[in-house]
Amino acid sequence: MCVKHVPDIQSDRALGADGRVVRDGGDGTLNELDENALEAALVLAEEAGGEVVALTVGPDDAVDAVRKGLAMGADDAVHVVDDAIAGSDAIGTARVLAAAVRHLSQERPVDLVVTGMAGLDGLTSLLPTALAALLDVPALPLAAEVTVADGTVRVRRELDQATEVLEATLPAVVSVTDQTNEPRYPNFKGIMAARKKPVTTLTLADLGLAATDVGAAGARTQVVEAAPRPTREDRVLINDTGDAGIRLAAYLVDNQLA
Repeated sequence: MCVKHVPDIQSDRALGADGRVVRDGGDGTLNELDENALEAALVLAEEAGGEVVALTVGPDDAVDAVRKGLAMGADDAVHVVDDAIAGSDAIGTARVLAAAVRHLSQERPVDLVVTGMAGLDGLTSLLPTALAALLDVPALPLAAEVTVADGTVRVRRELDQATEVLEATLPAVVSVTDQTNEPRYPNFKGIMAARKKPVTTLTLADLGLAATDVGAAGARTQVVEAAPRPTREDRVLINDTGDAGIRLAAYLVDNQLA
């Protein structure tokens, strides 16, 4: 399953002069939505058998993401780290992950790739379906429930006006929402074991990828310009003296907002 190391959502976040998210603040953490994916993968492994491998792509400190996965119960951890990966967009990252999954499948069967619904740094939600396309396997995104039986994965999706049930033959890629489960908390024993357990590191050369396939060179998107969000100067504050509701309604009507 795939996890990502992202800046803490509560921290001040910004884009640097190169148009990339500033990630050197020392406040990185496991992407919160990936905890749901980890929990889903662990439950499936417990129910159907098999093992969970936590896979991440990123700089040196991204290893913290897979160590959190080990602490939660993952069996193994893999970290793809290479300076050339810096600046990759969602497609470039999916390209690295797809190559890593193929690499892992040479040693053991990879039946199901589970991801979170989005990364909280970019919030594109593009990676799961891009990864499935590159692996040439079915994509079942935004699952609220996941089950596996007899070589088939079945998911339930809760849409605005409907509930969908999708099935696909394994292997497949599934992304799960934050409504899927309640992630477990690592216990002390798991945390200590995760610190000592080795993490496999891979480079682009190990995966058979060229530097031009990823990073800024292989990106299909480009940040042309970025600036801090301006401070709002048109705010209207209403102190409630008993008639705030009436005054708010009048404001909305006067400004044609209601």
